[in-house]
Amino acid sequence: MSKAEKEKGIERGHSRRGFLSGGFRGAMLFFFGMVTGFFTGKVRAERTVWQIDPFKCVFCTNCATECVLEPSAVRCVQYYPICGYCKLCTGYFDPQPINLDTGAENQICPTGAIIRTKLEDPYYEYTIDEELCIGCAKCVEGCELFGNGSFFLQVRHDKCVNCNECAIAVSCPGQAFVRVPAGDPYLLKTRETAG
Repeated sequence: MSKAEKEKGIERGHSRRGFLSGGFRGAMLFFFGMVTGFFTGKVRAERTVWQIDPFKCVFCTNCATECVLEPSAVRCVQYYPICGYCKLCTGYFDPQPINLDTGAENQICPTGAIIRTKLEDPYYEYTIDEELCIGCAKCVEGCELFGNGSFFLQVRHDKCVNCNECAIAVSCPGQAFVRVPAGDPYLLKTRETAG
């Protein structure tokens, strides 16, 4: 075999080896790209939004003042299954237990967002007018301290712009703002979830 034929044979060998080696590397890169894309897609599919954990809320009033929106995207909600329907609701009236009375001047909500409806003596229903609510947590604090805790704050996602770094979450002393799946954005305050 001549020297030229040997060199051609060596070139073919290198060329085949290079082709197979390059093909293997390409296949591995493709495989790792697919795996990475799959997991990245999974992470992207699980979009999250901000929400308030009602068991961590410390009624600081920051929800009313720190939100980038005016008024805040946070509203008080009423969870009726744990409401006592009290005549002297401390989430509705200023919770001064010594001289608590039902005078209109004793309403705790600064905007009049809580509507009181008599059901039958001695039971009353309390409904939140969310358009008037500013998320100040005064009613939440009163209901939590002396009542059943059926009032609590929640971020309303039809109003929230879901800032990457929520201004209220940054200033929240109770670290009550958490990220939750966008498909299930509300955290209810039920007896079953307590503790």
